[in-house]
Amino acid sequence: MKYTSGSSVTKASSVLLTAGALAGSLLAGTGSGASADGAALGRVSVAACTNTQLVANSAQRMEPSQVRISVINQGPNPCVLSGFPTVALAGQGSPDRNKPLNVVRQGKLGPVQLAVGDRASAQLSFTPVLGEAGGYCASGAAPSVAPSIVVGIAGGRQQLAPDDGGDFALCGSTVRVTAFRAAGS
Repeated sequence: MKYTSGSSVTKASSVLLTAGALAGSLLAGTGSGASADGAALGRVSVAACTNTQLVANSAQRMEPSQVRISVINQGPNPCVLSGFPTVALAGQGSPDRNKPLNVVRQGKLGPVQLAVGDRASAQLSFTPVLGEAGGYCASGAAPSVAPSIVVGIAGGRQQLAPDDGGDFALCGSTVRVTAFRAAGS
């Protein structure tokens, strides 16, 4: 058999390779790597998470002045969570008595796709209260103490208490916050 560049075998192979590459790129976009806006050809669009589908279920104390908050997508659909939570010390029995904290954002912001049941977390770091039970601030100011915090997530607010049963205590009115990350990353 004689080979020529214009043969029907070569043309058919080129068409099959092109079709295979196109099919592979379409299938790749339907998994967990799909973009939130669905802009790429063939990608499934996943909506932003809403407060009604997320539940903040944990404020795990990492150190006395560091807490990891976790949220779970309780469904009914996958969603994309992006951004930094807002944080306030909870007002004693009244939401209008919350004390908003100044949030200093840390780390790189990126979207986190959450299937139903998946978790995302962010880390909060406070200026620590020094000393034992009575505690004091190095600045000389009185510490702020609250049994719970209110975190702003996906357009809503959710209240969390520390998992160890203690209080949140900090000096000043600033909290350093990481962007949400997929749990385990």
